Amino acid sequence: MKAVRFHATGGPEVLRYEDADQPLPGAGEVRIQVAGSAFNPADGGIRGGFLPIPVPLPHIPGYDVSGTIDALGDEVHGLAVGDTVVGFIPMTADGSAAQYVVAPADALVKAPTSIPLADAAGLPSVGLTASQALFEAGGLTAGQRVLINGAGGPVGGYAVQLAKRAGAYVVATASPRSSEIVEAAGADEIVDHTTTSVLDAVTEPVDVLLNLAPITPDRFTALVALVRDGGVVVSTTPTVPTPGDEARNVRAVTIFVHPDADVLSQLVAFIDSGDLHVEIAQRVPLSELPKIHEQSEAGRLHGKVVAVPPAV
Repeated sequence: MKAVRFHATGGPEVLRYEDADQPLPGAGEVRIQVAGSAFNPADGGIRGGFLPIPVPLPHIPGYDVSGTIDALGDEVHGLAVGDTVVGFIPMTADGSAAQYVVAPADALVKAPTSIPLADAAGLPSVGLTASQALFEAGGLTAGQRVLINGAGGPVGGYAVQLAKRAGAYVVATASPRSSEIVEAAGADEIVDHTTTSVLDAVTEPVDVLLNLAPITPDRFTALVALVRDGGVVVSTTPTVPTPGDEARNVRAVTIFVHPDADVLSQLVAFIDSGDLHVEIAQRVPLSELPKIHEQSEAGRLHGKVVAVPPAV
């Protein structure tokens, strides 16, 4: 099969588009003929060796997948050959940047039917991150106010949609480049952080502050003043400590996304009901995935990119 692999950690130049052995599913696993493999910034971190996630070499990146099951391992129940599925698969095993990937059956759910199968790969890890940040960590409920800092990225788009669907009032920061997408996602207020101070623009306290953007510790700490007493600060950026305020009982939580098939199934249902929109910025042939890594490394990549393997 064709795959993108790296045989040593390093820059995007270590990625090779090459032939690899087709994997075989073990007990509790299935093999998927890949329709789409979504790129995530963490793929670059794993490839570069800066993320503390051990991977065997050579390694195929890609932990978001959509495709069609073509083989079953032993002890697999509830899935069948021919099922279209989507999933957030283990980062430590070979991933989806290939024509085939083996994945744990319990990490997969039936794919949405209302969008192209390849596009469904853009959902799992970012959709789960948004849901877990807002509801598991933030405890967001109807009638509350949430400030989403960095709403213009892939996680932010889902966070705005899910918060609005839950009945929250959403204040979002976004640059002019992404403000239209954030507005279409349903934000009640949009703050252009390139021209306006968030501290000045947000005039009422929020129940939940969700940070999705690179931010300095000082600026992050300053934003805590916008959170009401007893509120919560949630962040997906582990390189900067998440600040709280013990004196005002403002909690601080850093989110690390984890698989959750039940929540992922719910997100798929929202897509098929029209309550959640999947935004794909680019679809590229799998052979061009190394170029996507280069663009990401240079800070020139915007929006969700899905790599599409050649037909089998």
